[in-house]
Amino acid sequence: MRRLALLLILACVSLAAPASKSEYVQAVEFPYYLYPRALWERELVWLKTIGVRTVEFSIPWNWHQVEPGEFDFTGRTSPRRDLMAFIRLLRRLDLRAWVRPLPPVPQWSSSGNPAPGDARAQRAWLKQLDQLLATQTASHGGPIAYVEGRVLSIDAAPPPTPVTTIAANDPTALARSRDSIAGGPTGARGALLWTEVEDALYPAGWSADGTTFLRKGAVGLSGDERPATGALRRDAALLRNWSRLLTSLQPLALPKPAAGKFPAGVSAVEVVSPAASAVSITNRSRQAFHDDVRALEPGSKRVLVIPGVTVAAGDSLWLPLDASIGPDGLCQECSNFSGAEHIIYATAELLSVEFENGILAMEFAAPQQGEVVLQLARKPVGPFLAAGRPSEFDWDDKTLRARLKIPASQAPGNRSRIGIAIEEPETSAFFNDARRLIIGQRNLVSTTYSSAEVAARSRLRLPEGFTAVRKDKSPNEIEYEVSVPADALHGDWANLALEADAMLLGRAHLQLFRPASIRMMEAMQIHFGAQTELTPDPPIAPIEPIAGANVDISIRNNDPEIRTYHLEASGEGLEFFPPKTEVSIAGTEERRVSLRIFSAAAEAGLREWRLRVTGGTNVDLAMRALVLPRGRTVAWSADLDGDGSKEWVLESQKVRAVFSTQDGGRWMELNAKDLNVNFLPEQGLFTGTGPVEVHANGDRLEFTGKGWKRTVRLAEGTLTIEQTTPLPADGLTPDRRGNVSLTIARPSATRAVYTLQ
Repeated sequence: MRRLALLLILACVSLAAPASKSEYVQAVEFPYYLYPRALWERELVWLKTIGVRTVEFSIPWNWHQVEPGEFDFTGRTSPRRDLMAFIRLLRRLDLRAWVRPLPPVPQWSSSGNPAPGDARAQRAWLKQLDQLLATQTASHGGPIAYVEGRVLSIDAAPPPTPVTTIAANDPTALARSRDSIAGGPTGARGALLWTEVEDALYPAGWSADGTTFLRKGAVGLSGDERPATGALRRDAALLRNWSRLLTSLQPLALPKPAAGKFPAGVSAVEVVSPAASAVSITNRSRQAFHDDVRALEPGSKRVLVIPGVTVAAGDSLWLPLDASIGPDGLCQECSNFSGAEHIIYATAELLSVEFENGILAMEFAAPQQGEVVLQLARKPVGPFLAAGRPSEFDWDDKTLRARLKIPASQAPGNRSRIGIAIEEPETSAFFNDARRLIIGQRNLVSTTYSSAEVAARSRLRLPEGFTAVRKDKSPNEIEYEVSVPADALHGDWANLALEADAMLLGRAHLQLFRPASIRMMEAMQIHFGAQTELTPDPPIAPIEPIAGANVDISIRNNDPEIRTYHLEASGEGLEFFPPKTEVSIAGTEERRVSLRIFSAAAEAGLREWRLRVTGGTNVDLAMRALVLPRGRTVAWSADLDGDGSKEWVLESQKVRAVFSTQDGGRWMELNAKDLNVNFLPEQGLFTGTGPVEVHANGDRLEFTGKGWKRTVRLAEGTLTIEQTTPLPADGLTPDRRGNVSLTIARPSATRAVYTLQ
């Protein structure tokens, strides 16, 4: 039974880490004004989840100054101007902010400056920011930790220097970042700033060159991670624990390899400190590196051979060396270990170490299989789990060393976990299969203890704002009803811990979920090129006025228990069948509810409606329906990208064409609706300077710019564009996507016809 309990404890060990307090800062650029407001929460939660603690952003002066001396920081003119909501979001997520309050703002119109050389206007701007941010600094419990330029009077420090800036899409990003982390030949470290992590979607008219609309990053607007996120993920996981040790790490010259030198493109540096040391090895060549690596033991200065190190082409590994298992090393709860017990070396990247209930747990980044060798004071009692499976381990009774295999991992960040029972604890406690917590609800969390006496002396530690009601289920079992604050964020994580007699006995790292995730399946997307898409907020679905249309609502029950949801739809000028319905959904399962929507009025265009969901959750969701009669073209407008400026749309049953009211009336999308495919490039066509006047006239749109007028008409699958002056070159050629072809006719310099069929 004791062996079974140890296996259960091993399976439940969480490798969460506390926030880093190091002066070394890894930050991710997050220009809030380049991202739809509705997506801020999702992306910031993702950054925190992978281990990022600091976000960097400029505050564009000319973006927030809507009139001379008049500023919008609350989103009244554009959701993306809601700087206060952004700062509150950082505070709720316990993320630190690194602020750039003055121009230049990279790649932004006029570099963010509305009045170059106007010292009086600049003082007024900085005074506004002082008043706005004074109570949001870290010393007041807020997120603002760093401010560049020493231009504000608030109590925030300048960011550490030197700053290494790396674009996430840079193919050498991992190698460059490891050079910064290792500190180079002098050991100087300051800050590592990642840029171009998320897709940047410029508000209409605000890119510096006037032509950029979408700037591709490592993460798409739909939240899809591209391969370029791998370097950031690896560094964020590494620095979650190592960052607090970096300031004490000093460079040490490596002994020459047995071959006399490393192969071309392969470099290595050793960094040492009393608590933990490491060898950072980078392979910039096109061939995999596989060989023994020679290093110096920090204490004895004797040569240590790390056998069979493999570094793939373009990869980099941070290999631990003489890393203490005690509390001075990476482990914060390892007081049971003596100063002589340590990790001799590992051939995979060590991310974290934890010890609880007699279990030593380690997490690695292991693109290839590796091993770790431990110097211990006693033989482990076992078992040993590698990636969740019981495995054998080597033990040397003479040297008191354990050799443990590290399985290769293809998981994000190549994360691989192992754990070994060092001793049978006299007292233990653990969480029983705790996986998630539901926001705004009471959650049953079951715990088990090694004895009734331990259970009686135990207590549950919770994050701030959480509460729990204790219920003794048996002498050595306790159930807690844990209440999660209603303002907690979906996807965030909470750390729970069990302790007795001031000793940590067990912990759980649990993800937070809203009670249900609800979405409209037929919602349209606005496209930027062939691959990037964004769902407008609120979502929009087309319907026919007489026949109506089915709209499927997907509901995922995030609760582990079965829940019943009551749905009620309402909207002026719309009829719903059924107007009310209910559905029961099993725990963590998803079901769809179909509503048929009719238009009570014959007039075409956009209609607002609400979906009220009660029972298993309590939400009131804004929705939209586009009333689109068969055989007709409808001209309608809405802010589709959340920048505060409306787009104009011509839509038939077959085609959707989207235009901006800025950038000279940029043509943004030509969508074949049956395939949901856009035939225009990412930056659109007919880009110009400044706003244009747009008027709808039946099945056409009329654009008026300086010295020209453009008329756009859509009939079924044919879009015709005529202009009083020669049309700009579009660069489009006939194309075919799936079973839809684009044909183009240009009968004159002032007229072009685009047909999808």
